[in-house]
Amino acid sequence: MPLVIIAIGVLLLLILIMGFKLNTFVSLIIVSVIVALALGMPMADVMKSIESGLGGTLGHIALIFGMGAMLGRLIADAGGANRIATTLIDKFGEKNIQWAVLFASFIVGIALFLEVTIVLLVPIIFSIAKELKVSIVKLGLPMVTAALCTHAFLPPHPGPTAVSAEYGANIGLVLIYGIIVAIPTVILAGILYPKLAKKIVPTAFTREGSESFGIQKTFKLEDTPGFGISVFTALFPVILMALGAAIDMIQPAMGFGDNFFVKVIRFIGNSSTAMLLSLLFALYTMGLRRNVSIKTLMNSCTSAINSLGMLLLIIGGGGALKQVLMDGGVGDYVAKLFEGSAMSPVFFAWTVAAILRICLGSGTVATLTTAGLVLPSLATVPDVNLELVALATGAGSAIASHVNDAGFWMVKESLGMTLKEAFGTYTVLSTIVALSGLACTLILDIFI
Repeated sequence: MPLVIIAIGVLLLLILIMGFKLNTFVSLIIVSVIVALALGMPMADVMKSIESGLGGTLGHIALIFGMGAMLGRLIADAGGANRIATTLIDKFGEKNIQWAVLFASFIVGIALFLEVTIVLLVPIIFSIAKELKVSIVKLGLPMVTAALCTHAFLPPHPGPTAVSAEYGANIGLVLIYGIIVAIPTVILAGILYPKLAKKIVPTAFTREGSESFGIQKTFKLEDTPGFGISVFTALFPVILMALGAAIDMIQPAMGFGDNFFVKVIRFIGNSSTAMLLSLLFALYTMGLRRNVSIKTLMNSCTSAINSLGMLLLIIGGGGALKQVLMDGGVGDYVAKLFEGSAMSPVFFAWTVAAILRICLGSGTVATLTTAGLVLPSLATVPDVNLELVALATGAGSAIASHVNDAGFWMVKESLGMTLKEAFGTYTVLSTIVALSGLACTLILDIFI
């Protein structure tokens, strides 16, 4: 019965969002209330459970998420992202233009959210496609692949950050393993698949794209920060978190205790500390060093946060639904169903996330809801690698982007494709990202 209630809840969520065009956050809260009551939760406890789930989820990620948004905006507004993209394209040359776009998008995508990466880079690749007389889709697919992979696998993006916190996984290790998983995945989905897609939907590769889409601030290259400092600023949080993760891995093998040096590295490698230090570093490299006023820099930070308001609420709403499922006993029920099952926790997490993603559209909501269903089953499995379970959840949340996903429409419109062409390119591409992510995570699970 609990699974039937979940299915009805998911269906109701789809009807509210797609049929009645209701706001996603409002829809999540409504469905959370209905599901809680249907699961037999006492009325007095329903709103407490929702508030606990919403507050608990945002308490874990709001700091990282908010500062990550400000960091990305500072790099974008200074022209750093523009410098990264154009420099790499110049260095790679026309023959390897897809590799250049993939590499640039991956670097930019680490610091920026998926939608921001797409909006930022579409005007740049449009102008390159026009100059080189190639299809916008040829360059667009590597770009969206890199953006999707960083969104699904790498903190400080909301999904990986939130699910790592829910599982109790080490965010630094999730980042390192995520990069290992992402590298073959972006090559497979962003470079190799487009060659096949050209045969499946050849008309897509004649598209010129939408020149008016996402028009951004234009920069003179000489007015932007240098390539080296732009890349270093974008990767600074990654470097700090990687240092913290490295200490966690090295310390047991080396056998040294928690001395002052180790404590300092752990402190700066903590995801929240790393994001704070990176934001301060970006304020200097992208602003003060270039004689940009504090007021201008703070305006950039404020605008980044203002645009995040609803997204944060939606993430909180996903956490509320997750908490209701847990408090209503659904997680325990699912755990009992799989009790004694030989299914790997990694594969189980991927499967649940994939089903929810296809049904709900939002990868972030699917990720958070998956955590509520998977958490109880993890307690029954000894020596489970929580970081890999978090990565598998992220991989599943990328699968089969279609009409109920805002990102699908964003890619379709920005690259000027028809629905059929978008299904043949981006929907298949996102599925390859999910499957490749699962395969790489399972391989890591053998060796780690």
